[in-house]
Amino acid sequence: MIIGVPKEVKDHESRVGITPAGVKALTEAGHKVLVETHAGELSAFTDDEYQSAGAEIVGAAHNVWGNADMVVKVKEPVEKEYVFFRSGLTLFTYLHLAPVPELTEQLLTKNVTGIAYETIRDKAGTLPLLTPMSEVAGRMSVQVGASYLEKEKGGRGLLLGGVPGVPPANVCIIGGGIVGTNAAKIAVGMGAKTTIVDLNLNRLRELDDIFNGRLFTLASNSYNLERTVREADLVIGGVLIPGAAAPKIVTKEMVAKMKKGAVIVDVAIDQGGCIETAKPTTHSNPSYEVNGVVHYCVTNMPAAVPNTSTLALTNATFPYILRLAQRGVKAAILEDDGIRDGVNTFEGVLTCEPVAKSQKKEWKAVRDLLA
Repeated sequence: MIIGVPKEVKDHESRVGITPAGVKALTEAGHKVLVETHAGELSAFTDDEYQSAGAEIVGAAHNVWGNADMVVKVKEPVEKEYVFFRSGLTLFTYLHLAPVPELTEQLLTKNVTGIAYETIRDKAGTLPLLTPMSEVAGRMSVQVGASYLEKEKGGRGLLLGGVPGVPPANVCIIGGGIVGTNAAKIAVGMGAKTTIVDLNLNRLRELDDIFNGRLFTLASNSYNLERTVREADLVIGGVLIPGAAAPKIVTKEMVAKMKKGAVIVDVAIDQGGCIETAKPTTHSNPSYEVNGVVHYCVTNMPAAVPNTSTLALTNATFPYILRLAQRGVKAAILEDDGIRDGVNTFEGVLTCEPVAKSQKKEWKAVRDLLA
């Protein structure tokens, strides 16, 4: 198989889909890897390293897309990449299609097989390719939030952990999954008064045990949410429904009652966000204010730490890349339940039910299409 690795073009996206170590493993297995010039440079992987590992360095993106059987990326394609879509191409990346109907339409119209990192499941039913970036984003969310609480960035002028004689900031984390748990580790570690809100009482019990009572757990309902958000200095949104648009847990009315200079970091923004006032932002223009509340809603937060993020991501994605290359895409989809869950579009057909529901489209199971 010919595998293509283009340079990411989303705003300040500095990660890369495959490392030199991955290239070496693929070429040793008999596959050809095309890497766009400088694709890994911002993640501290040079063209020389890729070439030494066996890759062919290609000067232009269209040569990568046009000659590859499977393109491996990090982020969903942006509009200027749609021209590269073609029938027979397999695209393996984060897709986050639910809030982006125009990308969905392009994949369907061009008959691209789109396999999304974020909907692949393992035998335990977890999301192994979403987990590493959720870990990074969860930990970063508190760092970012602490920074935006500083006065010069529009915040209340608070030190997250306080000092002796001065209370710490209140941090409200919505969702007790991977993002929320990792955010809590950093918030508790920095000395903040930390509350996690979740619907799942069993998960709240687990978190109470994990943190040994060092954070507060709160059952999610509108009353508890409104009170906790109103009292918070930093709110972190970490709600996930795999493949689907995130529900709007925090309403604009709740945001209007927050303290002036409080900060919201909506990590769920890739799937549309779980804060009603959240809208996607970029690393070039990361924040804005609503009712005096600072919102940070960058859709590719882990790109700020690309070396860590690329290594963490490719540790998880590479076994799937190799399986798709070795087996062939159709065989791998048929044989591997996890990969099959990752297929969002297949030869002009939408195959992901949560995306279909979010966009009110028809869908078919990929297994039926391949039968």
